[in-house]
Amino acid sequence: MPEQSSTRTLRGLIEVTRLARAGGSLTERLGELARTIGESLDYATVAITLYRPAWDDFRVTAVSGREQARSTLLGCTRTREDYQPLLDDRFLHRGAYVIPAGSHDWSRSGTVYSPPVEPVPDDPDAWHPEDVLLVVLKASDGSLLGVMSVDEPASLRRPNADDLDVLVTVAEHVALAIEDAQTNEIAVRNRAGIEHLLKVSLRLAETQCVDEILQSVADAIRRALGFERVSIELTHPNEDGFLMRSSAGWGPAGPPATGLTPESIAKLLDPEYEVEGCYLLPHEVATSRVSETRYASTLNGNGPHAWHRHWLLVPLVDRKGQLQGFIWPDDPADRLLPTREKMQALRLFANQAATALDSAARFEELEFLADHDPLTRLPNRRAFVRQLDAETARAQRYGTPFSLVLCDLDRFKELNDRAGHLVGDDELVRFASRLTASIRRTDFAYRIGGDEFALILVEASDEEARVVIERVGATVTEGSPVLDASFGVAVFEQEGSSDDLFKRADAAMYEAKRSGGSVGVAA
Repeated sequence: MPEQSSTRTLRGLIEVTRLARAGGSLTERLGELARTIGESLDYATVAITLYRPAWDDFRVTAVSGREQARSTLLGCTRTREDYQPLLDDRFLHRGAYVIPAGSHDWSRSGTVYSPPVEPVPDDPDAWHPEDVLLVVLKASDGSLLGVMSVDEPASLRRPNADDLDVLVTVAEHVALAIEDAQTNEIAVRNRAGIEHLLKVSLRLAETQCVDEILQSVADAIRRALGFERVSIELTHPNEDGFLMRSSAGWGPAGPPATGLTPESIAKLLDPEYEVEGCYLLPHEVATSRVSETRYASTLNGNGPHAWHRHWLLVPLVDRKGQLQGFIWPDDPADRLLPTREKMQALRLFANQAATALDSAARFEELEFLADHDPLTRLPNRRAFVRQLDAETARAQRYGTPFSLVLCDLDRFKELNDRAGHLVGDDELVRFASRLTASIRRTDFAYRIGGDEFALILVEASDEEARVVIERVGATVTEGSPVLDASFGVAVFEQEGSSDDLFKRADAAMYEAKRSGGSVGVAA
């Protein structure tokens, strides 16, 4: 090799090494690499083709050389099957594949570029326009990254052993550049995911609103992890199914409900398909296990690692291990099955959501218990006093009467002493439910003491209050013959205060107890 050519080659290798570790987009970096390789190794055409796992094919990404070569090759795709006959061991020499003219039928290979080179007759080492020289690009773990091919050497000679060694060395640096760029891209996505996770964590700490919590999680999964559609369903209050609560990427109409139930989802949460606490099932497996129809993904690929209508479920589990609902990410933008790292990120988002939901539920319960009785779930005395004052003020302002009914359960202490407090608690719950069932939606029922209850009957007269009391009283002794109830009724018309009204109803109730009647009416 002439000294000038050796110097140019050495400089080219140094430049290739620098570009391999340079920043910038992968496409730009590969374009610079192709140009540098062509100039330093004296090839008129250099093409770098990337392997696309989602499609299991190869796409020409960078071309250096004649305009005809660029316009012909750039963007062309070939399948793995197209390359298979070229990567035959009989063509392998010192790490490169040298396919001489006439050894492959190019008419079946789609788009082909033939350089304007006149073959030298009777010279076995002369470069022929149909000669092909390529090197497979592999990552450090041996996985496929792509192919680099060169054409039309300036010497118009087929490469010797030294030429092949240099070309293979250069290809290793190109592979390093591709792997570095792809690794960096993954790192950027992972950093973005962590940043989104931190933002979501802060946002979740600032709100106790379930809908805000779920929307933040759905948006973060879409933006940080690259799923074009995300939906979140929570268990239905009656526990017979799930309710759609939040989504991202579905537009104003929102996603279709999955129709899953606790029974059917259990068939999908199979340890065989579990990865990092997420469950990824092939479409055929999922549909064979449940009858519910589901949106079919549109961003599918066809490679061995491609997403193809898969079902991905991320369970939301509370502190007690009970299923709260699930996240359903779909349509990955890269059309690939999620990596283990992406599954870990999904699990982190799900854990954040589950923790926030649990915190919100406890907050809601504390708020609820501030105004409600924890046993019967009826509003408590605090809520009763507030509503009684409000109804009194309204009646005074508009001249509309309302009735106050106080009642307690007779011989309730006897029931507690004889059967125990658990039985007594059950009776209180039963009585509370019957109170609620006996009044109108505009009326109010309260537990204001141990076995003492109150009703505020809006715009109800004495006669209307008696009808409600009869309805309640008829159910009191059902299943509990030892119990009776005493009622006191007071009607507020236009004068007096809420305290006066309460005292009159209370006196009427105790009068009913003393006289043995079930209902006392205040004068």
